[in-house]
Amino acid sequence: MRTGSRNDEWVGAMSASDIAAKVASGEVSAKDVVEAHIARIEAVDGRLNAVVSRRFDEARAEAALVDAAVARGEKLGPLAGVPITIKEQFNVAGLPTTFGLPKRRNHIAAADGPLVRRLRDAGAVVLGKTNVAQFLFYQEADNPLYGRTSNPWNVKRSSGGGSGGEGAIIAAGGSALGLAADVGGSIRTPAHFCGIHGFRPTSWRLTNLDSPPEMFFPGFNEIALDPGPMARHVADLALAMQVLAAPGLERVDARIPPVPWPDPAAVRIEGMRVAMFDNDGFWSASPALRRATQEAAAALRLRGAVVDHVTPPEPEMAAKVYFSFMMADGFAWAAPQLKGNPLDGRIKMARQIAKIPNRLKPPLAGLLSLLRQRHLAGTIMTSRSMAVKEYWSLAADRNRWRDAFVAMLDSDMGGASAAGGYDAILCPPHALPALFHGGSKLLFDTTSYGIRFNDLGMPAGVVAATRVREGEESDRRFSLDIVERAARKTEKGTVGLPVGVQVAARLWRDDIVLAVMAALEGHFRQLPDYPENPPC
Repeated sequence: MRTGSRNDEWVGAMSASDIAAKVASGEVSAKDVVEAHIARIEAVDGRLNAVVSRRFDEARAEAALVDAAVARGEKLGPLAGVPITIKEQFNVAGLPTTFGLPKRRNHIAAADGPLVRRLRDAGAVVLGKTNVAQFLFYQEADNPLYGRTSNPWNVKRSSGGGSGGEGAIIAAGGSALGLAADVGGSIRTPAHFCGIHGFRPTSWRLTNLDSPPEMFFPGFNEIALDPGPMARHVADLALAMQVLAAPGLERVDARIPPVPWPDPAAVRIEGMRVAMFDNDGFWSASPALRRATQEAAAALRLRGAVVDHVTPPEPEMAAKVYFSFMMADGFAWAAPQLKGNPLDGRIKMARQIAKIPNRLKPPLAGLLSLLRQRHLAGTIMTSRSMAVKEYWSLAADRNRWRDAFVAMLDSDMGGASAAGGYDAILCPPHALPALFHGGSKLLFDTTSYGIRFNDLGMPAGVVAATRVREGEESDRRFSLDIVERAARKTEKGTVGLPVGVQVAARLWRDDIVLAVMAALEGHFRQLPDYPENPPC
């Protein structure tokens, strides 16, 4: 933090875990911590536009209650006095829940959602809510109601989406911890773009009852929208998950299986078997992302892990499954909520593509393929509305592909050293560093590295690793494909931007993801180009 006071300086260097410990011990006051974070938001948010709904007076009052409890010697919750922010999609009592839709500006939540309540019961102090993609639909935090959020490393670039407001304000030091959600990389993409850490747990470990149900698309039954934390320290992700995934959530939401939360501290890196790929076969990742993944693999080997290069099956399936489920009814699911609202251009484009008659889509896609427009051709074909039989066929294809991916993890394709199967997966989080504002209109499927784990339901996180170095902006070949050309243009001028590494694991092994992330954070934090203290 750079707002000038001594308190701001020490608060900016503290993790959420440290804040809670120091508040509980009386070493610092919750009031001072909250005031420092409010001051930081007020100092930077004019440039970032990340915190779109604020409750500063309420936060000050709640901090005073924490300090009074400390003075009385009461036992405090594990997040007591920690200033946090909440993604706009979640219900926070007294604040609007709009999804970036102007007609919902007066939809004020009467009560906190179950996850928000758990965080507040643990002592966290909510400062406000952060910006999102309209309808959570694309990988930028930008909408007609609140405007766009900028990246604290370069305000000409996006902070990502749909949780880009969280990514930006946490990276800038205005929040110690955030609650976000991820249906297609919406936690992991902003974490990567902004140089922080983010974690999406196993699908359906956490409830979605914090968000208005009418805002969800039917395909969430196949690809879950999974809440999860974002922070500047991996240990804070683990602490937040201990609170969010504590026993009893199945009594709030019957869809949540009562799977105990595993302890990441009990996981050993030594002897762990890790499958690594730096190219998913669908999108070539930028040089800095490949380097970061390779450096992460080397760091784990030094810790005693076995890391083998693997080739993921059926490269096109991640995007095909994700976008086909999203558009399975021709985008009709969104119509009631979008009606009467000014719409973002990316949503307009999706609706226009969806309206093309099904009979015209195969020949149109074929023509685009002949013109070497691979990505646009794929988009046309995954925007087809489906009959019930086709929908179930898609679900069967997804299940077959998931089985093939698990078979890869069970194999020894990387060598005899991996016999018995792989415990974790290491790969880039995205094909590119932070996009220019508006870039996701063409670069919509560059999230292929992330959405595969949404499709598969596996836990996945992004750990901040490095920054783009001189001479490694791009090695992408010239292409006639306008989407590939947009990627090449995006890579120019990225020197200094953050780069993350993605870690995933088998279902319910969230502990392995967080343990590997913690090990990698320990390695990368020692290096000179670790992404912290953005110039915002």
